[in-house]
Amino acid sequence: MPRVKRGTTRTDSRKKVLKKAKGYFLTKSKLHRSAQEAVEKAGRYAFVGRRRKKRDFRRLWIVRIGAACKANGLSYSRFMDGLKKAGIELNRKMLSELAIADEAAFANLVAQAKAALG
Repeated sequence: MPRVKRGTTRTDSRKKVLKKAKGYFLTKSKLHRSAQEAVEKAGRYAFVGRRRKKRDFRRLWIVRIGAACKANGLSYSRFMDGLKKAGIELNRKMLSELAIADEAAFANLVAQAKAALG
């Protein structure tokens, strides 16, 4: 039976894992087995984190809008209902940016929402 030489396949795959594990604590950045486990786990956390980020930002925007609405004498839910009835279609990200950057424009939106509510 002929002798099989592995070539660079094994070395390359190990280098790839160790490169991803660079900066990890103790053996997780040095030993292949530990590094592989750490990199896999980090990948799972990253996957979950990309989805969590969307939720977290939406929550932040809602808190900001709610605080600005309270300052203008309206609750968040009534404000959103008023905007919908007024036919104003702005997403929460833009509304939170308005609440922070341009308080006069946000107050104008609150007034329109109040008028639409009746």
